[in-house]
Amino acid sequence: MRGLIIAEGHRLLAETGLARFSGREVAKRAGYTVGTIYNVFGSLDRLLVTLNSHTFRLWADFLEQQLSDSPPDRIRTLVEAYFAFARDHTHLWSAIYEHRVGGDLFGSADHDSRSTLTAIVDREVRAALPRSGNMDVPRFVRSLIATVHGHCSYALGGTFSLLEETDPTDSALARVRECLAAHGYQVPG
Repeated sequence: MRGLIIAEGHRLLAETGLARFSGREVAKRAGYTVGTIYNVFGSLDRLLVTLNSHTFRLWADFLEQQLSDSPPDRIRTLVEAYFAFARDHTHLWSAIYEHRVGGDLFGSADHDSRSTLTAIVDREVRAALPRSGNMDVPRFVRSLIATVHGHCSYALGGTFSLLEETDPTDSALARVRECLAAHGYQVPG
């Protein structure tokens, strides 16, 4: 029952986005009443946390798949994959950032799902940097992710078009490379 509700909820979220998401519609699609969602998850917010954690797992799998071919420029691959996932799963990607709840709704599986994505970026940044010294790499990685996220958010929301930015992916990659270059990174090839 839990798996079916998650599958139907994820499918609905992908179709409608968070603004038009309905627990009642998820229950209907799963063949249950809305009360079943509350019995299984405790609240609609908890269901949404679970759905967003599922999206994080899909996203991490997508990044790993993109990196599995051992591309020569793994940083480029990460940035392009971020944009591709967001573009191909806009409603799911947006729901992660639109749904705001307190940390008490997050279980260890949710934290693990969310940290897996950051761990991939952390691993690739550490491998790309010839020297990180006493730099706080996790903090640096979060800042790089925020840079790419901002560019992607502006691109998907149409803001970059208004600013006449024609290639937001390349712009994000350039900013990331500038930050990495400050720590000795050199573009492969």
